Amino acid sequence: MMILTTFFQNPPILFFLLGVTASILKVDLTLPSAIAKFLAFYLLLCIGFQGGVELNSAGLHYDTLLPLFAAIFAAMCIPLFTFVMARRLFSIEDAAAIAATYGSVSAVTFITGTNFLYSLGIPFGGHMVAALALMESPAIMVGLFLAQSFGKAEKPSDFSILRETLLNSSVFLILGSLVIGYISGPAGMVPLKPFISDIFKGMLTLFLFDMGMLATAKIGNVQQNKLHIVLFALLVTISSALLGILSSYILGFSFGNAFLFTILCASASYIAVPAAMRLALPEANPSVYIPMALGITFPFNILIGFPLYFSLLNLFWR
Repeated sequence: MMILTTFFQNPPILFFLLGVTASILKVDLTLPSAIAKFLAFYLLLCIGFQGGVELNSAGLHYDTLLPLFAAIFAAMCIPLFTFVMARRLFSIEDAAAIAATYGSVSAVTFITGTNFLYSLGIPFGGHMVAALALMESPAIMVGLFLAQSFGKAEKPSDFSILRETLLNSSVFLILGSLVIGYISGPAGMVPLKPFISDIFKGMLTLFLFDMGMLATAKIGNVQQNKLHIVLFALLVTISSALLGILSSYILGFSFGNAFLFTILCASASYIAVPAAMRLALPEANPSVYIPMALGITFPFNILIGFPLYFSLLNLFWR
């Protein structure tokens, strides 16, 4: 009960709910796209830089490298079992795109999760930011491999695929910021602290308010007679979260790292994957996999998944 109270007293979460309410009531509120894009870039830059600084302080050793290998492995396994389940309901191309979507990650979900841990005073490793970045590309590659192996999708040039996955703007920004934070170390954080740390929560609050409106609008894209899409999205999300919890326990992650790893496994991409699928798998229907990620999985994780995963992890980490 205490964790639920703390969670729903968190201003960014409350503003996310305000955005949801505004969308439901059709209030005329729209954040200009340029500002929304700036906020996304700012959050990625901050979390990447902070992660790099913390990684510099912690150093590269077994405890920091193990989660990175686990993240890559999860990003390859989750698309496989998602594809097997999705193939019963969707075309091969749609199933492959859905598999890539749920094997990849949501940076905003991760950033909100780190803020949640900060509010509770629970430590976590900066290397988890690297895990976030490393989970984007493998999932996309596996999704395309499945589409090409089981379907009739034509394969675009390898360079085009690599560019859309490895040089996707969100992946590039967070990896680049991570490297800069690692090189500059704690000394580099001192002059940037007002920009990187002090105003971070305010920026996140404004961004989540906009995301609340956007996610609610995307729910409307799931047709009323497509209840199975909603149920499937929730099933994959919860199954992936359970995989994250079990893997974290077996590998001996700290509580904070286990929570973030679970979030990464449970989240779904609505930025990097659509960009890659538009180029590499145009036969896939974006009106299926984008609303599933943004309209169902994202709000579920933010409003229900966080306290649920936290409570389940407590059962293992008592």
